[in-house]
Amino acid sequence: MRTIEVGKVGRFKVEVELANNEDMILARRGDLDPDKVRRLKIQGVVDSGATRLVLPQNAAKKLGLSSTEKVKVRYADRRSATRPLVEGVYLELMGRHSVFNAMVEPKRDTALIGAIVLEDLDFLVDCTKQRLYPRDPNMIVSEAE
Repeated sequence: MRTIEVGKVGRFKVEVELANNEDMILARRGDLDPDKVRRLKIQGVVDSGATRLVLPQNAAKKLGLSSTEKVKVRYADRRSATRPLVEGVYLELMGRHSVFNAMVEPKRDTALIGAIVLEDLDFLVDCTKQRLYPRDPNMIVSEAE
């Protein structure tokens, strides 16, 4: 977590939809009623200086995501801690979606959307206007060598 306030250059809020990806797979196969998929909408803070997706502990619990391992986190103020990592977080943002691992923070109330999510969904960050833009509005562009 950074100590910079939301609204400062480089950090701004967006709404994201999260779901348990295992539930999504079961619903697609017809093994789970789509209304039973554990999902929620939550405010997310876009932080291009952060690395990964971070979820509040209560959001991970509502989605039924259990920790698979622990990861070390280093905060902007140089503190470090060990936090749970959850897998299978389906995330939808501005019509684009993918599945991510997420670090879980016990005292957060918003998601933190870092560079891994932004790159995977192919969003460009305009810090001045505090907006996300798809690089190509028609589709995600993947680069290959």
